Amino acid sequence: MSTYAANTQVNVAKSKAEIENTLQRYGCSGFMTGWSENKAMIAFQINERQVKFLLPLPNPSDDEFTKTDTGKVRKPEASHRVWEQGCRQRWRALALAIKAKLEAVECGIVSFDQEFLAHLVLPGGGTVGEEIIPMIERGEMPKLALTS
Repeated sequence: MSTYAANTQVNVAKSKAEIENTLQRYGCSGFMTGWSENKAMIAFQINERQVKFLLPLPNPSDDEFTKTDTGKVRKPEASHRVWEQGCRQRWRALALAIKAKLEAVECGIVSFDQEFLAHLVLPGGGTVGEEIIPMIERGEMPKLALTS
């Protein structure tokens, strides 16, 4: 299976703008974006909820960018072009994911909270997923109470 948007020519700025426009169409009342090191972040407010997505960006020094499929070392300019392609692909995938989530909510397939639960921002600034996923990985899940 091939990676979604692996060969996209849509630049990162256009994908960010598409995400922002999509959020506005679905009633978003606030939007921000930023980046640090090898991750980007978008956050928005909608339905009295704050939502945050962290987007891992590729490391430009990874072999997939610095070397060809045959193992030859790429020139810095070529390496940068391949890395930029990786960034464009990830932003396109995020735009698709957010659009699909919002449409699923709009159509009544799921509630907003069900669809965005892992990305809902908690009072301390972290997300539900950042809190719960490590607990699950440690096996700290509560036992389900089965009722008859």
